[in-house]
Amino acid sequence: MKFSEKIQRCGLSPMRKFTPYAVKAKEAGKKIYHLNIGQPDIETPPVFFDAITNFREAVLAYAPSPGIPAYLEAVRGYYAKLGIALETSDILATTGGSEALQIALSCILDPGDEILVPEPFYPNYNTFVNLTGGKITPIPTSPEEGYFYADRERIVSRINENTRAILLSNPGNPTGVILSREEARLIADIAKEYGLFLIADEVYREFVYNGEITVSMASFEDVQENVILIDSVSKRFSACGARIGAVISRNKEFMAQAMKICQGRLCSATLDQVGAAELYTVGPEYFLAQRDEYRRRRDTVMSKLAQIPGVICKQPEGAFYVMAALPVDDADKFQLWLLEEFQDNGDTVMFAPGEPFYATPGKGKNEIRIAYVLKQADLERAMDLLALGIEAYNKR
Repeated sequence: MKFSEKIQRCGLSPMRKFTPYAVKAKEAGKKIYHLNIGQPDIETPPVFFDAITNFREAVLAYAPSPGIPAYLEAVRGYYAKLGIALETSDILATTGGSEALQIALSCILDPGDEILVPEPFYPNYNTFVNLTGGKITPIPTSPEEGYFYADRERIVSRINENTRAILLSNPGNPTGVILSREEARLIADIAKEYGLFLIADEVYREFVYNGEITVSMASFEDVQENVILIDSVSKRFSACGARIGAVISRNKEFMAQAMKICQGRLCSATLDQVGAAELYTVGPEYFLAQRDEYRRRRDTVMSKLAQIPGVICKQPEGAFYVMAALPVDDADKFQLWLLEEFQDNGDTVMFAPGEPFYATPGKGKNEIRIAYVLKQADLERAMDLLALGIEAYNKR
């Protein structure tokens, strides 16, 4: 039987594809320190669980396809505090930021269309673009430059008659790169000038360590027709399992098209939306504590990486990821070796190999993404294991 060309163009997630090997390693008695998946360990605010516990409807019914009013109003209120005026009709509840991306891309891309994305990028962008029949045109960066991409010539030179949009994450996953206001304005101007959609994945907005507030693309009033925001409660409130996000745009025609998909998939989970609505009542002290904790973890990772000869890595300013080039021949092979052949006192470590974060063939082969989501002592041990592993791997 035949499978679609679209699905065959998709690859496995680099964050999860080594899971079968990890299972075998654990069965063999190894303890694995996981730096591969961005699963925060900060406690989810209790208001989420309280809201679900106190749900008293006699029937757990379908939610409205756009989302329950309480959730839509909570998201609208959150953006109002950022100085961004939305109507609830500008917001559609989605099953996490992932579905928001799928909806946005499905609405704007036909087979053969192209979308500009700075690389390295979140690998699922590739999956979601491939499923439309579209193609990612990468905006190149390098570890030596700290993955900088906000350069007019670098972006404009890749626009052609098939280009439909620019997609970026800010703060960046996997790089931790943050756009300054001037850089964000430059990209918004390019989108406006060339009539492109600008899909801004801003799910890591609160995770900023340089003292500056992340600039939302929605703050530029003159590009309202261009901007599509991707949002989620997963990282912001450490509620990844809730699977509630939003696709947001003041482009009424786009939202009308997106509604077709929302109605086709019926609704996002009712109870999860009930809990997610309450998450937006959490005060700023939650984010301050969260930010301080992740800043400490980032500094630990950077300090440990600086002690490993041959590593190329500049300090990220946002999200909770570090992208680094290692002194190894192949990060995939290195990861497999760590799981199958390496251990230090019964311990080993996992990361996400870098090649799937790129669209350019051959790039990222010796790079990895580290998610610094472990508690301090575990993070220090994981980084020590990485250093020991690199040394042993290169001595084989």
